[in-house]
Amino acid sequence: MEKIFKFDLAGRELSVTIGKYAEQANGACMVRYGDSVVLVTATSSKTPREGIDFFPLSVDYEEKYYAAGKIPGGFIKREGRPSEHAVLTSRLIDRPLRPLFPEGYRNDVQIIASLLSSDPDASSEITAMIGSSIALSISDIPFDGPTGAVQVGYIDGKYIINPTKDELEKTDINLTVAGTEEAIMMVESGSFEVSEDEMLDAIMTAHEEIKKICKFIDEIKEEVGKEKQEFTPFVIKPEVLSTIKEKYGQDLYDAMNNADKNVRVKLTDEVTDRIKSDMSEIFPEEGLSINASIDKLLYNEVRREILEDHIRPDMRKFDEIRPLSAEAGILPRTHGSGLFKRGQTQVLSIATLGVGSDAQIIDGMDDEYEKKYIHHYNFPPYSVGDTRPLRGPGRREIGHGALAERALVPVIPSQEDFPYTIRVVSEVLSSNGSSSQASICGSTLALMDAGVPITKPVAGIAMGLITDESGEKMAILTDIQGLEDHLGDMDFKVAGTRDGITALQMDIKIKGVSREILSEALAAAHKARMQILDVIHDAISEPRAEISKYAPRIIKLYIDPDKIRDVIGPGGKVINQIIAKTGVKIDIEDDGTVLIASADSEMGNAAKQIVLDITKEVEVGEIYTGKVTKLMKFGAFIDVLNGKEGLLHISNIDYKRVDKVEDVYKVGDVVEVKVIGIDDEGRIDLSRKALLPKPEGIEEDDNKNQNRHSDKHRNNQGPRRSKRHEDREKNSNN
Repeated sequence: MEKIFKFDLAGRELSVTIGKYAEQANGACMVRYGDSVVLVTATSSKTPREGIDFFPLSVDYEEKYYAAGKIPGGFIKREGRPSEHAVLTSRLIDRPLRPLFPEGYRNDVQIIASLLSSDPDASSEITAMIGSSIALSISDIPFDGPTGAVQVGYIDGKYIINPTKDELEKTDINLTVAGTEEAIMMVESGSFEVSEDEMLDAIMTAHEEIKKICKFIDEIKEEVGKEKQEFTPFVIKPEVLSTIKEKYGQDLYDAMNNADKNVRVKLTDEVTDRIKSDMSEIFPEEGLSINASIDKLLYNEVRREILEDHIRPDMRKFDEIRPLSAEAGILPRTHGSGLFKRGQTQVLSIATLGVGSDAQIIDGMDDEYEKKYIHHYNFPPYSVGDTRPLRGPGRREIGHGALAERALVPVIPSQEDFPYTIRVVSEVLSSNGSSSQASICGSTLALMDAGVPITKPVAGIAMGLITDESGEKMAILTDIQGLEDHLGDMDFKVAGTRDGITALQMDIKIKGVSREILSEALAAAHKARMQILDVIHDAISEPRAEISKYAPRIIKLYIDPDKIRDVIGPGGKVINQIIAKTGVKIDIEDDGTVLIASADSEMGNAAKQIVLDITKEVEVGEIYTGKVTKLMKFGAFIDVLNGKEGLLHISNIDYKRVDKVEDVYKVGDVVEVKVIGIDDEGRIDLSRKALLPKPEGIEEDDNKNQNRHSDKHRNNQGPRRSKRHEDREKNSNN
């Protein structure tokens, strides 16, 4: 039976329809917010997947182009692989939900959020996140929700829940928060150097609204929710765990407590292989329990040592950063490069400068736009000592690249100040935790090495959290390494300048964190960020004064927009001739901005002069060097400025009498002339005589009479004499 539930969310109605759509899914709802409409389904397999030791959850956010009244481009004309925005939205949906499924649940669960109608002023991402929580909550799938989600803006000192598109363009904070009624579960933010207190207040403002959303979903669940399915969770066999702990526990702990990741992994693998070999003979049917027991022992011991002995696996203090190093300009032919290392995490970032036509065209659900700062993140298998086939970027790579890009956007110069397209690629050479934040540091080095005038350096750090089951003991860890990330409760990434936060991301594995935890983590992250920025400053204190000699030099000029077609020419003929002659790249914008890019400054200036000549107006009194294009009985037509022809009347060739024009000139001759008149129709009169010494006895009036005589002949016999004669001449030439 169809049920409709309504809720006021930040001054706009959120409408949820249940029981009408996708009735065979375990849970489904159609959610409308403004004019954004998302259908969300949650489906689970009937039985658990055999032989796995993880929870198989998949989340997909689908952008349907019809939602924005658009038809996909390309030959096939249907939606293809997910856009970067769709991938990032899928991650936003996934991250707050995943920790709320019960331990040991091994049934496949699939959440699909399909965007059916898109309203730029009503976030479809937030609509999909809320819809996913509703679909799971009313389904029979075990889920310890609900969760709510909102977006927060910050304009003129005021926090705005779910800002419109126009408000997002003005905001200092673009924050997405998800959580339960009790605690925060997920944070994702970009911001323009805001303080820790401002960011914390934004998160808590979001949580107040999230509490209301969770209560609304609880009301829906109470009325139409299904009874949760019973399942048999995977449980480690106690005898397997106790046997391994007794025989090999100390060996595992000794192997694990080593500051060098490579040594630790090698020793741990050796002990693990021995355990599996021995235990498979004692418990031949308990392979999963054996593997889970090893993980459980490592998990418990790492957390026990941190909480009780205050010892981290690599013996650092809780607020201590691993050894840092930074270097700029290590690659000779790239436009900019930077190498950043923190412990055993090492990232090489490379910056490339391009022209306007190199910008990425984003043609998604909103209006098409150009993206002129791009950051990409690569995580090759050798970075963690693995071998695997090389594929395109996965969700993790796309997510980490987007986070680093978001962190650096606030310091990237405007197109007016630096008219380049900028691409930075971060190659993770070695990883032992928080490579995304290392890529931010490496990219700062590369940008400054490339001579990009960023306003300030940016650095990032990852914070961790370990808590006990009672919640009484807690440890916040600075600069978490891979093992602490894997076995810890929180991954809290904070990036920014010396003056404020530019990006934030938090994921947790427990059921939420409090304001106190967030406040302490932000304070520790600020301290660590200052240390990293000192190291970056020592490597390169400011952007290079000059860009690389291998980078294109961009010359910027402005022309009358009405002259754009003259520079381009019919079918692009003129601009292609300029490019072929000089080897430059030319971009022309609708407002008349011309960007000429060339690694050869001489050729760049030559192209600039050609453009200026094409767009320059012929002026009376100016002297030009032109080429004879046509001879007539009454004079010669001369191209004085890129196709702009004037008439040099026979009487203005010389002071002495000239009987025939061809006695003086032939087509192709170069002659210096002066412009002596331009009539109302733009016709140009030229004189060579005006540049010659005037013989004695010649009166000025004679010259004026000759000019009028020139007009007479031009009107009666010149190429502009009449349309009929022009057509006749054209046909005779053809």
